[in-house]
Amino acid sequence: MAVFARVVEAGSMSAAARELGMTTSAVSQQMRQLEGEVGLALLHRSTRKLSTTEAGQAYYEDCATMLLAAHSAEQRLADLRDEPRGELRIAFPVAFSEHLAAALAPLLRAHPHLSLRMFAEDRRVDLIAERIDLAIRIGTLTDSNLVARRLAEWRHVLVASPGFAQAHGLPQAPEDLARYPVLNLNVMNQTEFIELARAGEPARRVRVTGAVAGNSFIALRAMMLEGMGIMRMPGPDAEPLLQAGQAVLVLPQWSMSPMGVYALTVQRDSQPAKVRLAIAAIRDYLVSV
Repeated sequence: MAVFARVVEAGSMSAAARELGMTTSAVSQQMRQLEGEVGLALLHRSTRKLSTTEAGQAYYEDCATMLLAAHSAEQRLADLRDEPRGELRIAFPVAFSEHLAAALAPLLRAHPHLSLRMFAEDRRVDLIAERIDLAIRIGTLTDSNLVARRLAEWRHVLVASPGFAQAHGLPQAPEDLARYPVLNLNVMNQTEFIELARAGEPARRVRVTGAVAGNSFIALRAMMLEGMGIMRMPGPDAEPLLQAGQAVLVLPQWSMSPMGVYALTVQRDSQPAKVRLAIAAIRDYLVSV
């Protein structure tokens, strides 16, 4: 059908053959095969010119419409591949909300055909069932069926409010943490351990407890600011609180292993532009914080 439409538009089989990179005999054979399949003559052939029959003209118009639709479909796929457009569905921990906004706002401003649907969830979202294009996760990964890209490593620190430090004092060694209330960010009521290390000494792993635990980073941060305990927090989130005097470092001479920040997708290859550029924008932002 595509060859037939090209023959009609070019005005001859030889001209169509040159445009299509085919031999004239191959084009002629396809036209004979097409007429045999439809059971009608589609072309008037003469030594001087080629024209369509009445049936051929009607058939050509439908073929041209089909080719235009195919071209539009290919162009739409090319647009999705090359230019960010459509809805980007992204899931991320609640604590990552401000970072996500800072990372993606420039991308959205630069591409008006792109929209964003955000799912701020501290639970593990099912990317396939909920049609999520991209998920951000921090810490240990457990989803073996997903493709993970490491975007950055975040150092973590222990912090407490100045009021808590004044009322209870602060631990002077890792083992002291066992005697202090620690705000535990978890999804279930599992036991929390904190491992600390410093140069020249073996790592210390301490079991910590506290009266407050939960799966909301924001709620636990509010509890920490109210003086309810010590909290483990990513460095980029702790830094503004430390600079504002709302929090103080706990055991600043000791450090914890950094946690990876990952971008998760269902597929590794053939990602649309909206996903590729979002991953790049988040990676670039994380490098700068």
